[in-house]
Parts: sequence; structure tokens; C-alpha cells
Amino acid sequence: MRLTAALFLTSIFVFAQSGKLQFEAASVKPSAPPDGGRMMMIGGRGGPGSDDPTRVRYSNASLAQIVANAYDIKSYQLTAPDWLDQQRFDIDAKIPTGATKEQANIMLQNLLAERFHMVVQHGSKEFQGYELVVGKSGHKLKQSSPEDAAFDQSQPRSMSAPPPPPPLGPGGRMGPVKLDRPGLMVMMRMSPKGAVTQMSARAQTMTQLLNMIGRQLNRPVNDGTGLTGKYDFQLEFSGDTPMGMGGMLLPPPPGGGINPPSNADAPEDLAPALPTALQQQLGLRLESKKIPLPTITVEKADKVPTEN
Repeated sequence: MRLTAALFLTSIFVFAQSGKLQFEAASVKPSAPPDGGRMMMIGGRGGPGSDDPTRVRYSNASLAQIVANAYDIKSYQLTAPDWLDQQRFDIDAKIPTGATKEQANIMLQNLLAERFHMVVQHGSKEFQGYELVVGKSGHKLKQSSPEDAAFDQSQPRSMSAPPPPPPLGPGGRMGPVKLDRPGLMVMMRMSPKGAVTQMSARAQTMTQLLNMIGRQLNRPVNDGTGLTGKYDFQLEFSGDTPMGMGGMLLPPPPGGGINPPSNADAPEDLAPALPTALQQQLGLRLESKKIPLPTITVEKADKVPTEN
């Protein structure tokens, strides 16, 4: 009897896949204007492989970022009208139980085609990119504990609750973020010299670091480190956080404005550029390399989605 029931359920699932893969329900609406007085979540979270596998949500995400996620590409692999980077949307979609990440991506592609009447063209291109390697003096990553390394996580951005903003140190530097469990947190704060981004990682692989570097530099990055374990590290560098990373935009410091409190001992620069930060803080180096990758071109899309 149990075998018959299992076969029956399997046949239903296969039959469902034979048609058009769709979310069980989905809401698409323009994002509300940002509120400078509070912390704001940016990007996507949830979906198969996360701690919320039957729901995917995007908050204040550009349509270009959503398209890139749907086709599992990076922003530099996407060619689209400029307005796709400017228009921001909130999406809340219910994923059928048992769906894979690849199936959920197809559901998102179908949602874009239905709500935005989007038409895309597939192609390929060779990109100028980088290979991340260990520096001559060795890396400075901390090996994670066996307990953290065994923690079941596939999407480090999915956290039970975001940690409080780190305290400001001399010159407006952010203090280290203490994660309550294995995961990845990216924060960005405005300083007198510009944006400063901090990446706090606990029990993360090189894949998470490579994804962040690729988004920040807007270039493909291959792994040449040979490091296969999980590591804890902190990385601070100058530059905006790419909005597709799913990080947090911290509110302005006390006193108003975008600048932290003045400090006579503030360093001339709050943080080094990313390539320099990788060498100084993690003992890793970027080397130039050409990499062939698939591409997506958005040929047509509506600026206003159809009604939910």
C-alpha cells in the first residue's frame, strides 16, 4: 500500500512538471522608497536549499538583479535596458514542495515572462576576469570548527535574525560582526570618504567569497586557491555593496547626515580597495584571466508588471 501511494504521488509530481513550471502564488509590486532612518534588507532570500525552501522573497531588488538570479548568471553576463537597473520591486512567491533550485529558477523566468512580458536571447561571450590565488606568504583565513563546518547551510544569507549594527570605532570604522551561527553577512555604511563595506563570514567556503568578489568587481572570478574547507573571516573594503548581494544598508549614524561622528585620529582612508584588502586581510591575490561564459540579453520587457 505504501509503495502504491509513493508511486501515485511520484506520478502526480512528474505530471505537474510536464506542464509549465509556475509558483503556487506570487506577488510582484514596486518597492517602497527607502527610509534613511532604519536598517533595510536588500536582495533575495529563501528558496530551495535555504531554511525557507518553499518561499522566495526579493526586497528592493532591481529588475536586472531578479533577471540575473532567474537565469543563474552574474550582472556582467546580462545585457538589458538601463531602466532595469533603476526599477526596484518586491516579490513574494510560494514554491511547490519538493521543487529544486533549478525548477524554482524556471518558475521565476516564467513569472518575468508573464508579469513583465519579458523576452530574452541566450548567447555566450569571453570575459576579462580574475583568478583568486593564495599569496606568497600564505592565506590568513581561520579554519572553522568541526561543529560549524558540519552545520547544514546552502544559502548563508538566510539567517534567523540580522545582528545589530556593529559599533563605530576610530574614524568611523565598523567593528567586527559576531554571527550567532554559520552564515554570511554583508553590511555597508557611508563614511566621509565614501562607502565602506564589511563582510563577516562564519564557516563559509571559497564559493561564497568568490561570488562576493565577482559582484563587487563586476567580473568573473575563478577559484585558484585550492582551499576546499570552510573558514571564518572578516573583510572590510571601500566601495558600495552591490544590491543583489542580499546585505544590509545600515542607517545613518547619530547626529544626522551620512557621516559618522568626527574623530581627530581618523585615518586618511577608512578602508583599502577590494584587491588590496584581500591581500592585506586574507592573504589572497587576484590574477587577470579570460573566462568564457553564457549571456542573457533582454530584448523586450514592460516597465509596469501586470496586476497580481
